[in-house]
Amino acid sequence: MVRFKNRWLLVEFLSCGSPVPSLTSKQIYNALRDSVIENFGDAGWGAVAGSLTVKYFSPTTQICIIRVARDHHTTAWGALTLLRTIGGVSIIPHVIHLSGTLKKAQLATITHNRTVIARRRTNVAAHISDAYDIYLAKSTKEIEALKD
Repeated sequence: MVRFKNRWLLVEFLSCGSPVPSLTSKQIYNALRDSVIENFGDAGWGAVAGSLTVKYFSPTTQICIIRVARDHHTTAWGALTLLRTIGGVSIIPHVIHLSGTLKKAQLATITHNRTVIARRRTNVAAHISDAYDIYLAKSTKEIEALKD
């Protein structure tokens, strides 16, 4: 029996000036699909399409986990790098981590979430920090619950 080998991309979407409106996993997938087709053609999309999925997206921290086949992860990464808009909003995708296993991608996501929330906590009042604690607990559970 053959095991499917995947790569997991941890991506943060940074806004270009204006705050990023609430994105969804479906919007990210569609924008990434369009970018692959535009930059690598139908052959590129044919190679990537079978394995490309957006496994997790957090609208609070704009962090996303994307799964793609190991052989074609460079195509997906290239299309992601060339992506400039999602739903008509200008964004900059920042690939934070590339992993061979879901577990390592989960650990990197949890660590990055904590870093982002720690940065935000320095700029807000104490009562809002409680909401961040709740968010961290909830997002950690969601991330750990991801399955291959």
